[in-house]
Amino acid sequence: MNKKQQRQQKVFRQQEILNAAKTAQRELTAEEQQEFNNLQREIDDLAAQIEEDERAAAGASDNQRSLEAERQRIAEIHSMCRDFNMEADGYIRNGTPLEDVRAAVIEQMRSTGEPIGTPLRVNADEQDKFRAAAADALIMRSGMNLQSPAEGARELMGMSLRDLAIESLSSDGETGLSRRSSDEIYSMLQRQFYNPTAAFPAILDNAVNKAYVEGHNTVAVTFDKWTKKGSLKDFKTHDNNYLAGPAGEFLEVPEGGELKHDTRQDEKLPTRKLKTYGRQFTLTRQAFINDDIDLVTKMPAKYAASARKTINKQCYQVLVNNPAIYDGTPLFGSAHKNLLASGTGITQAAMQAMIMALQNQQDQFGEACIIRPAIIIVPSGYAFDMYTLFYSATINTSGNTQAVNPLYRYKDQIEVVEDPTINVLCGGFGNQMPWWLLGNKDDTDFMEVDYLNGQEIPTIRRMESPGTLGFIWDVYLDWGVSVMDYRGAIKNPGITVKSPLDLA
Repeated sequence: MNKKQQRQQKVFRQQEILNAAKTAQRELTAEEQQEFNNLQREIDDLAAQIEEDERAAAGASDNQRSLEAERQRIAEIHSMCRDFNMEADGYIRNGTPLEDVRAAVIEQMRSTGEPIGTPLRVNADEQDKFRAAAADALIMRSGMNLQSPAEGARELMGMSLRDLAIESLSSDGETGLSRRSSDEIYSMLQRQFYNPTAAFPAILDNAVNKAYVEGHNTVAVTFDKWTKKGSLKDFKTHDNNYLAGPAGEFLEVPEGGELKHDTRQDEKLPTRKLKTYGRQFTLTRQAFINDDIDLVTKMPAKYAASARKTINKQCYQVLVNNPAIYDGTPLFGSAHKNLLASGTGITQAAMQAMIMALQNQQDQFGEACIIRPAIIIVPSGYAFDMYTLFYSATINTSGNTQAVNPLYRYKDQIEVVEDPTINVLCGGFGNQMPWWLLGNKDDTDFMEVDYLNGQEIPTIRRMESPGTLGFIWDVYLDWGVSVMDYRGAIKNPGITVKSPLDLA
């Protein structure tokens, strides 16, 4: 493990300590504060070593190293003294080493009798308010709507990334920022990358996460309307899940007779396994200087939508591609009694045949499944006829007389799910496009999307990539798509769907 990885690991541990205390709405314990301080000293040492190594490799002069070290010393003295309500100017003018300033802080705490957790309390409320307002200001400035923006967010909407950076650095103890170029400001921000208490990285993280969740919640996908959500605790192949057989029929017990023992039957279910999917995006140095806030707001929302669309596509690929499933045969076929012999459009006869086929499926033990039809999945272009089929109370007979529509009673029971993903997977208009009837999810488990520990919103975290000028975020999510029981769906191979642009 190199020095940067060691430093990153220690910073993550610091963040865990702070998050645990904040979640519990308490101050740090003495043990936690001690560990936090020890980690900070180790981070400082590693930062100095890394900086020294990089400057040595680049041939930096001694004057440059001294200047950077002095800037770092001043910033840390300002930060410590501000947290403990102490004057920093004297320590800075006298060239007091950081260790001596820390010792003075500890002595100040002893003399005043303040608890170890006090630094978290000083100015914490105001800093948190500013960070929340700044993050929401970035979100709203990009054009995204927030239901309840943080107090003061609207007043900050006119501030550029540079303005917010200067405000953040000032609160962290930096001075003379207005005279510095945007490139210099950016370099100062980069040095705060691994500081868990630094304001600007926290503002970016907050804005990115909010934009990401917004994108996740608003993307137009349909897979979760007809699949079940599952949860797995690890990445192992889970193949030890068994289905209990039906309870035996009740038998008559004659007077003085004995009850007959029922023997349970089991059958192995399909395997389930998670995979990890992800992407990475960067707020580059150029984007910061150009004040391109879309990389902080709109891009995360797009990646969130991409994650959901990827799952959506994978679910429909199973329907369209008809792969072999856990029993070695194609999902839809004569072996499973869930495929119409020939494709049709949206007709009463086809719909009734599919309903009957679904309701007459038998389980693994030869018993009737009793599956209620609940969802019809169609490509774009079928839904119009589908609504006509179900919402007309009467139909024309061959003798051109009116008769009761037998499908009318299903209008409130069956939901039509239309998704153009099917059109794309089938090659677009001009190609044959199938459609499906699915049973109620309470009656059968047709397809399941599993997530690691049930977490369906992707994880997003800020990372550092050597040689890259920018703030970088990793985005990843763990999921797996599994066919659980072929009995839960009936497929109609469909007909060729013409392009609406070719119609007269």
